[in-house]
Amino acid sequence: MARTKEFDPDAALRSALELFWERGYEATSLADLVAHLGIARASLYATFGGKQELYAKALERYGEEHGTCLVEELSQPGPALPAVRAMVRRFAAESTDEERRRKGCFVVNTAVELASRDPAAARNVEVSWETLETALTSALIRARAQGELPEGREPRALARMLLVLMQGMRVVGMGSHSPARLRDATEQALSLLD
Repeated sequence: MARTKEFDPDAALRSALELFWERGYEATSLADLVAHLGIARASLYATFGGKQELYAKALERYGEEHGTCLVEELSQPGPALPAVRAMVRRFAAESTDEERRRKGCFVVNTAVELASRDPAAARNVEVSWETLETALTSALIRARAQGELPEGREPRALARMLLVLMQGMRVVGMGSHSPARLRDATEQALSLLD
C-alpha cells in the first residue's frame, strides 16, 4: 500500500520559492531547504527531485503567477496605453521600495546568478521575459489600433525596449538608493510612446 504524503507539495513549493528568492540558488543549501520546508530529505527528493529541479519548479511557479498577473493587467478592455504606462511606473516604484529592492525579482535574480551556466534556468528566464514582451506588444498593438500610439511606432520594438528597461530597473534598484534615477529613466522611456 502506497503511503500518502505527510505534507502539502504545493505549500512546500511555495516555501522553497520564498527561500530561493530571498537567498538565491547558491546560498541555499539542501539542509536549508529541508529545515525551511519541514520535510525529510527523502521526501524532498521523491517529490521534487534534487535542489536544481526544485529551483526550476519554483522559478516556473513564480513565472506562472507573476506572468499571469501581468498579462491580465495589460489585457483589460479599454485604452491600452495607460495600462502600459502604469505598469512601467509600478516597476520603477517597486524597484526602489525597500522591501522589494532587497529581494529583487526572482527572474532577474536567476538571470544574474544562473542563466549563463544553467540552460534550464536560462529557458525559464526566457519564457518569463517572452511572456512579458508578448503582453506588452499586444497592448501596444491595441494602443496603435485605438489611436493612442502614433502610427510610426513599432509595437514589438517598443515592447522590447520596455522589457529591457523594466528588468534593468530591478537590477539598478537592488544596488541604488536613488529613486530619481529610475523615475527619470522611466519618464524618458515613456516619452517614446507619445
